[in-house]
This record gives sequence, C-alpha cells and structure tokens, in this order.
Amino acid sequence: MLPISGLYEVAIRVKSLPRAETFYRDILGLEVAIRDPKRPMLFLRVGGDAAMVVLQEDSGEFPKLHFAFTIAEADIERAATVLREKGLAVRGPVFHEWMPARSVYFADPDGHDLELCAPGKRS
Repeated sequence: MLPISGLYEVAIRVKSLPRAETFYRDILGLEVAIRDPKRPMLFLRVGGDAAMVVLQEDSGEFPKLHFAFTIAEADIERAATVLREKGLAVRGPVFHEWMPARSVYFADPDGHDLELCAPGKRS
C-alpha cells in the first residue's frame, strides 16, 4: 500500500470564475491562495493550509459532482442557518448512522452538490 495520508487538492469546473469565487469565498469562507491571471483558475485554501480547492473556468459541458467539506459538530446547525440566510436551499442536518456524522447539503452556482459534514465519534 501507498502511505497516503489525506487529500490535498480538488479541482471544480465552473462556468464563471468570478461568480464561483464570490460563492466559495464569501459564502463558504475559503481563502484565496493563488490567482493566476494567465489561466482561468483560482486556488482557494480550505482549513488553513490543509487543502486546496481549485476553481477552473470551463465554458463547455461538465458533469455536476459532489464535494464534502468537514465542519465541527458544534458548527453544523449554525452553518445550515447561515446558508439559508444567504438564500440557499439547504437539506439537513441529516444524521448518517453508518459514519457516524451529521451533514448539510446544498448546491453551488453551477449545480455541484456540496456537503458540510460533521463527523462524530464511533461508539
């Protein structure tokens, strides 16, 4: 086995980089890390230096995908409220016994299925 210890970067294709940046920065609170004026992409930090989301502008067709972000259990209810206050359709919190975790589901401006997941402790 390879000694993989985590996931560092995920690329998300979007139709409009400015629109996606506003959503991921202002609504989700991700921090701009690298803006490359020569390429239609933007690197955003997730959880400090723990990981990156790369928004890649693409005018073509692409599938809608699912991305889950970790959040503290203590913050899940407030996160759902904040997302609703910002006008997003939110489902949850939903409890997943098999994980265990509580999750909130919503979509980004391009229709990608996003999740805020608060993992719990196994008994």
